[in-house]
Amino acid sequence: MNENSYRKQSKGGRTPKTDPSIHRHVFRLTDEENAKLLSLFEASGMPNKAKFIISLLFSKEMKSVKIDKGTVDFYMRLTSFHSQFRSVGVNYNQVVKLLYKHFSEKKAAAFLYKLEKQTAELAMLCQKIIQLTEEFEAKHLKK
Repeated sequence: MNENSYRKQSKGGRTPKTDPSIHRHVFRLTDEENAKLLSLFEASGMPNKAKFIISLLFSKEMKSVKIDKGTVDFYMRLTSFHSQFRSVGVNYNQVVKLLYKHFSEKKAAAFLYKLEKQTAELAMLCQKIIQLTEEFEAKHLKK
């Protein structure tokens, strides 16, 4: 019993803040101003509107991320094109194996000659794609 009397009893609840925000300010906005504020808030990615407004008022650092739909679309199409290009490579290997498996050496070589021509065209197309990608990165992505 003596040991329990020396302990301080806790009242429970959350510990109070050292510097609580107790001052409240109210202001009104027009529809245009509200839309602009909301778009800036959404672009900032901050979870709390009050903290966002405080950061704007006191010029604290505010992060704003703008997403360019054209760049995202280009990236998605380039990614899908890359996967298609890989599947062409897999199909190419399968065709070569089947040619040597089902045809004679001479006939397989004739078909492979035609396939090599198409592969050269595909390689030229790939070089053009790489060139266009580098131009796009230089103009739009590295700002």
